[in-house]
Amino acid sequence: MNGNPVKPRTSGRAARWAAHRAQRRVELIDAAVAAIREHGAGVSVAAVAAAAGVTKPVLYRHFTDRADLQKAVSERGAQMLLQRLVPELTNERDPFERIHAIVDAFLAGAEDEPELWRFVVHNPGGDRAASEDVVAHNMALVAGLITSALVDALRERGRDAGAAEAWAYGLAGMVYTAGDWWLQRRTMSRAALTDYLTSLIWGGLAGVLGAAEVTVPGAPTGGAERPGGGAERPGDDAGARAVELSVVQLPMANPTRRESAGPIST
Repeated sequence: MNGNPVKPRTSGRAARWAAHRAQRRVELIDAAVAAIREHGAGVSVAAVAAAAGVTKPVLYRHFTDRADLQKAVSERGAQMLLQRLVPELTNERDPFERIHAIVDAFLAGAEDEPELWRFVVHNPGGDRAASEDVVAHNMALVAGLITSALVDALRERGRDAGAAEAWAYGLAGMVYTAGDWWLQRRTMSRAALTDYLTSLIWGGLAGVLGAAEVTVPGAPTGGAERPGGGAERPGDDAGARAVELSVVQLPMANPTRRESAGPIST
């Protein structure tokens, strides 16, 4: 004997079964998302099971309870939104265009999946803390990426980067809460809201980075809304618009959640 501990053999059959269960769980989450799209955020477990082509007892073989199912679906929704955001957060481009693209990607994610958004944000289910953890975790990921970008920009200019993380959470929270408000009200186009939020963010960041004033291309300035988004003013050239913004302080917004349709019902 060589004295080395004997490693237990992993059963090939057990490994295949575990992989099968994992794949089946993914398929059931897919079915739950489809059911939410069809029936809304207050979808029942029975409707989810029907969409998956299984009975409720079979569904519960893969999820411990309703809260577990809701958390899994919430994680999927958050991942879908992050898939839109991360490329824009990491894409090197003109700062104003980068901010505009990030805001628009976030709002597009909510607009394209309104019922899934409501399910994740307003429908925490049986375990409220677990559902809130999903949102908080993904907000932290987004804020972390924004923090890194702010730290780099501030240090390049010889500025104190100590407030970068606080500002990042404020920016993420502002867009999150404004997007949630907009999804409920729809008082303007997505393009207009993207322009408004980008103008506020860019105006504030310019102050933080040391500029007294900043020109914001294409920022809405009130008046009639254009068909493609944004605002039109008398004599406005269709080519390019610009507005000089004074330095503003960014609000330290925090995500808020309201109950709408109830949790997944039996």
